[in-house]
Amino acid sequence: MIAGAPSQPYTRHTQAGSGLTVQSLVLALMWLTLASSSVVFAEPAPYDALMISLIVAVPLVGLTSPSTGIFLLLITWLVIGAAGLVASVRSEVMDVSVKHTFITIYLSLSSVLIAAFVRKAPERHTRVVISGLMFASMVAVVTGAAGYFDAVPGANALFTKFERARGTFKDPNVFGPFIIPALVYYVHGMATAPTARALYRSLLAGLFCLGLLISFSRGAWFNAAVALLVYSYVVFIAAHTNRLRLKLILMALFGLCFALLGLASVMQIESIGNLFTERFSLTMAYDTGPEGRFGGQLKALDMMLSNPIGIGALEFGRSYHGEDVHNVYLSMFLNSGWIGGFLYLGMILTTLAAAFRHALRPAPTQGITIVMLAAFAGLAAEGMIVDTDHWRHFYVIMGVLWGLIMAREKYGPPAS
Repeated sequence: MIAGAPSQPYTRHTQAGSGLTVQSLVLALMWLTLASSSVVFAEPAPYDALMISLIVAVPLVGLTSPSTGIFLLLITWLVIGAAGLVASVRSEVMDVSVKHTFITIYLSLSSVLIAAFVRKAPERHTRVVISGLMFASMVAVVTGAAGYFDAVPGANALFTKFERARGTFKDPNVFGPFIIPALVYYVHGMATAPTARALYRSLLAGLFCLGLLISFSRGAWFNAAVALLVYSYVVFIAAHTNRLRLKLILMALFGLCFALLGLASVMQIESIGNLFTERFSLTMAYDTGPEGRFGGQLKALDMMLSNPIGIGALEFGRSYHGEDVHNVYLSMFLNSGWIGGFLYLGMILTTLAAAFRHALRPAPTQGITIVMLAAFAGLAAEGMIVDTDHWRHFYVIMGVLWGLIMAREKYGPPAS
């Protein structure tokens, strides 16, 4: 049976003395940081101040486990950042490009920190991170639904944008992707938990499906489809019994039926039906034509090939096209040149490959590895149509995956 995903923060340590108090406080701060990650009405967000404190505090109190792999991860991100700073000298407004690059460097450091933190105590520390993320996701989806359905006076103005749920985010197109890891997490609970708990988690999964729908984000819908497909595939081949595989097949069939019935029901609400019909399209008017999104990506590809050093972060939208590339891979080539672009692409592919291999390995953290792999695959796929380079949860999920991967020696040799 595949191990379930940890859900509650761990708040006790076996150490004694003052170290217990200090480490417990830092663990609580880590949970609070992740729990606040959905509150992004403005930037910098509360999460950023807390995470910067953690980058200093967590290693200082001994809650990280450095390794050669962690060091290589850090060096890779620093080279990407350095390449971005070099490319910034070509920007007409260099301070804007430099600021964007330093934010990327800070977020990458947060990812390395999470990796070293998880590697230190894979089960215990992963509980802290995942519990915080799930709390943040719940805050986002509840406020998004309350705003969309105007359940509380003033909620609609605060938690929606362009008649779309945004929750505690500035943009529905970030709100939607942010809640997808929670959706996959609760789907995993449906697949692996005892019946009573599975029913409870199915209700939570339904809530996140509703939140995803009312975000009306095409990118988020694509992200969720990829994440759920990857989850289904990996958990199916990783299952140790045919009984679990049969349960997964039946759950998928019932889930699809209920999803279609639920969609048909909510489509009867005029505001949802009209906007869904408008948004459920491969292309919108602003996607096509030489000045549309796809035309901009072709322009960015041509510029990428002719500018090996890059042109500086945000310079493409400011000087060449009027909007961002809407493709994180092309953006990284323009922001950081060929060196940064290839390193970033290589890191994404390496993360997917290494996490997939690790997800097939029996371990107490196998379940959460599969969930995080699926969520990361969805984000990596959405990166082809959205600039995801400053999405905080992207770096958290990558850090969790690398921490779990690099902790594999704690579980002994792979089963033959």
